[in-house]
Amino acid sequence: MSTTITWDDFEKVDIRIGTVISAEPFPQARKPAYKMVIDFGPEIGQKKSSAQITVHYTAEELAGRKVMAVVNFPPRQIGPFMSEVLTLGFADEDGAIVLAGIDKAAPNGARLM
Repeated sequence: MSTTITWDDFEKVDIRIGTVISAEPFPQARKPAYKMVIDFGPEIGQKKSSAQITVHYTAEELAGRKVMAVVNFPPRQIGPFMSEVLTLGFADEDGAIVLAGIDKAAPNGARLM
């Protein structure tokens, strides 16, 4: 069941497009994950994210990929890594995460409207 929110509530969530600069395994995480550096353009810059997306993606194929992330959450310490943004995705039938997609070109830092 979803909760109704107002437009003002929605506008508080800052979701931006970025390009994955690098991704590497994160063996210290409790669940399999990658450590990623994502470029959100000149206004936001590069941010780090930990993402549990190892079922559907390899670290090599993530580099250069456009992703969507919430950029205005406070940073979160995950083991020895500080995750600065929440990379967005959806659970498949088995609970593995599939990244939210962008089907046309948009610049790094573009905001979800």
